[in-house]
This record gives sequence, C-alpha cells and structure tokens, in this order.
Amino acid sequence: MGELYTFKGTNSFSRDKLNYERGSVKNIHYGDIHTNFATLFDIRNEKVPYINPSESLENIRPDNYCAEGDMIFADASEDIEDIGKSIELVQLNDERLLSGMHTILARQKEDHLMVGFGGHLFRSIRIRRHIKKESQGTKVLGISAGRLSIIEICYPPNKDEQQKIADCLSSLDELITAEAQQLATLKAHKKGLMQQLFPANHPTPSGHPSNGGEALPRLRFPEFRDAGEWEPNLIGAKTTKIGSGITPTGGEKTYKNEGRHFIRSQNIGWGCLILDDVAFIDEATHSTFPATEIKEGDVFLNITGASIGRSTVADFRVIGGNVNQHVCIIRAKKSELTPYFLNQYLLSEIGQRQIDSFQAGGNRQGLNYAQVRSFSLPLPSIEEQRQVANCLSSIDELITAQTQKLATLKAHKKGLMQQLFPSCGGVPRRGGVVPSCGGVAGEA
Repeated sequence: MGELYTFKGTNSFSRDKLNYERGSVKNIHYGDIHTNFATLFDIRNEKVPYINPSESLENIRPDNYCAEGDMIFADASEDIEDIGKSIELVQLNDERLLSGMHTILARQKEDHLMVGFGGHLFRSIRIRRHIKKESQGTKVLGISAGRLSIIEICYPPNKDEQQKIADCLSSLDELITAEAQQLATLKAHKKGLMQQLFPANHPTPSGHPSNGGEALPRLRFPEFRDAGEWEPNLIGAKTTKIGSGITPTGGEKTYKNEGRHFIRSQNIGWGCLILDDVAFIDEATHSTFPATEIKEGDVFLNITGASIGRSTVADFRVIGGNVNQHVCIIRAKKSELTPYFLNQYLLSEIGQRQIDSFQAGGNRQGLNYAQVRSFSLPLPSIEEQRQVANCLSSIDELITAQTQKLATLKAHKKGLMQQLFPSCGGVPRRGGVVPSCGGVAGEA
C-alpha cells in the first residue's frame, strides 16, 4: 500500500470541538466510520459535523484537506472486526473536509485506482484479514500508517474492469441499504404499535400508577372497545413457575453434539430463539435438572449480563430441554395469561422500563426471581390478549423474513467479493473477469 498511497496529516478534534449546525469546514470522526458512514462516502448523503468556528485551522496544510478518491481509515477500535475500517471519498460536493481524531488519511500517488473502486477493495476479505493481523493492542486495538503501508494490494490494471466490479458491488450495496431501511421501518412500526396496544404508565395492583396512570391502551380492536379497563396484576400472580437452571458440573465439557437442548442467554433474541450455536446435554445430565425442563409455552427471559431483558417463547424445537442460570423460565397460568402476550409485554417499552428500574445506574446487570414476580402486568380478557399477541406476532414474522432476506443478501455479497478479489497472483472465479495484480503495489 505504501507504494500506491501517501499518507496525509489528520487532526485530533474531539467531539466537543464539533457541531452539526454551523462552520466552514467539516470533519471526519473515527466513530462515524465505525457506525454511520457508507463505504463509498458521498458528503451529500451523510451527516458530517463541522469544526467549531472558534477552533483555529491555521496549522492545517492545504494538502491535508480531503480530496475525492482519498481513503480514510479508523486507526482505533475495541473490536477486532472494526480496526482499520475504511471509507472512500467519492463525492465532496466542493465542500472542505478534514480527516479527524483516530483516522489515517491516504491519497493515491498516481491515478491507478478509479474513484469508487478503492472503497470495495479495502473491504475485501483478504485485505481486511491482513489489516487485522497488523493491528496491535489489548483492550483497544490500533493500526498505524506504517503498518498499513505494508499491506499487499492486488487490483486489475484495466479501469473498465475496475468500473464493472465497482458497479456490481455498489448496486448490491444499494439493494442491501434499501432492504435494511425496510427492516428498520418494520421495527419502528412494531415499536409504535406496541406503544398504543399496551396502556402507558398503567396502574399497579395497589392502585398506584406505575408512572402516571392509564388503564386503557390508546389503540384497541373494535370488538373490545367497550370491554372496560385492563386489570392491574403482578406477573407472580399469573404464573406457576419463575426460575432458572444451572450449568452442569464440568461446564462446556459436558456439552454434546446432540441430545436435549441446553438454552443459554445467547440463544435468546428479541422475541426469537437463536439456535445457531445451541448446546446439547445427554439424558443423564438432563435427568439431574427436572425442575428446569422446558414446557410448551414457557417464556424465556434473560436475567443477567449484557443481554438482560431479551425474551421469547419456547417452541417445539426446544421443548424437553433445559435452561442455564442466566435464563429465567416464566410459566403462565394459560387460562389467565397467554404466553405470547406476556412475551410481547416484556419486550415492550413498558416492560423494558420495569427491567431497567431494577438496575442500579442503568447497568442492567441482573434480576432476581422476586423482582420478576413483582413486575406489574395490566391484563385484558384472554381473548383480547390473544388478539394483541397475534397482531404483534404477525409483524414479528415479517421482521424475521426481512432479517433473513437481508442476511442472504449480505452473504451473497461476501461470497461475491471472495470471487472478485482473489489473493495476489490468483484468478477470480466470476464471469471470466481476470484481475491480475497490476500497478505498483503487490504485483505478481
């Protein structure tokens, strides 16, 4: 890379030196590379902060202002997957832009790569693997311009071929972005619907409002509009079991490749089961945990760690299995409380707010069984519970389908990039395109 690119100066303006309202020069903060900016950076489509007018820019050299075709790398990250994450500046709209804190600004020495190709090239699996290998640090990882300079770069010298590769991947990125927006829209729709289908700040069984006092939801199905107020309850009064299990003696060494499902906190999503890495235990181990055997309709609630508050309902795949100590089983009295209604309530803003209320300082470290039993739970009739649960579950099905669609597109892009960007000296396996290692960097 050092033969192809030169490295320019960056600044160290922190977030408090930036604003989104006024200024003459905008600034790239490394955090935005990690979380916000597109691979191909078009300033017209991105929310980029200004440097505060009170900050002096006298020491900024003219050639340190960004130019179209520049690459900007994030040089620090707590996550190995994000170290050296990059964007390519493809459209600056004649605006002045600087590369800021914890970034590395790279500019081509000569015009070997067309604008729009480099962004995809530096996201290729081979180059990302090399960048991660060159990173240093323990809790916070770092990468330097010097270490970036030894990254081997292979690319087709033919600009038309670069253009075709860039167009192919950019069109796929546009499709992924559109599908991601559709997923976000579905999630926002469900969130808004939940706020209307559950009473906000409902009364508790003692008669005191949980935080204000509404005994009716703002949105109700027509057949229940005259059904009266929802009854205040505590979860403990409407359940037959609230408790979790333990990890078998020997821990992971006791896990098997098949047998009874052993559900851990990572298997509980926001309203879904995640069984990609589910553990199994044998019959002998299962027989020692009869009290934690999973029954049909059990609601799982994560009660410790970073995933506290995630919940879902047991389905046919895991019935007869067990849970560990981080997953609480809530078993409803089904004649009075529908499990799917309870699950949706726990996932709602009101349910999550109650979980938060037990976490000192908002750290969300742990819940005990007594706290779970004390959760307030407003209940309509069992028929209305089913209607609410069915409505929200139908949206969940759409969200699941959209999530799978998005994952398929991302997997397709990953596979495509593996074929379009071979290792140096390799031959691509896609449509007869043969990008040799051209230019001055990484020639075969």
